[in-house]
Amino acid sequence: MVRNILTIGICVLMFARLASSPARGADESSEGAEKLFATSCGWCHSEGGREAGKGPKLAGTQRSDEFIVDRIKHGKPGQMPGFAASLNEEQIAALVRYIRGLPSG
Repeated sequence: MVRNILTIGICVLMFARLASSPARGADESSEGAEKLFATSCGWCHSEGGREAGKGPKLAGTQRSDEFIVDRIKHGKPGQMPGFAASLNEEQIAALVRYIRGLPSG
């Protein structure tokens, strides 16, 4: 009984600590943004967006941030799905920063 109470107490303390610590989002690190890109965009934009694949090369794009955000959210009919329902604003902003950080050469 004492062991069960101790185990429950430890679990409660661990949960409280996790709940009070700030969560790391994809926008907090380039590694997180790269993983987000790989799992959301990498199916079509080859080599992490550095090469054309099913989708165009994104490195060195001349499109505006607003265009990129709109395309991520709403897609392009018949060519790219929209991700507004599956990505939040922070994740989309992280993807834009990731794309802007790709080498243009």
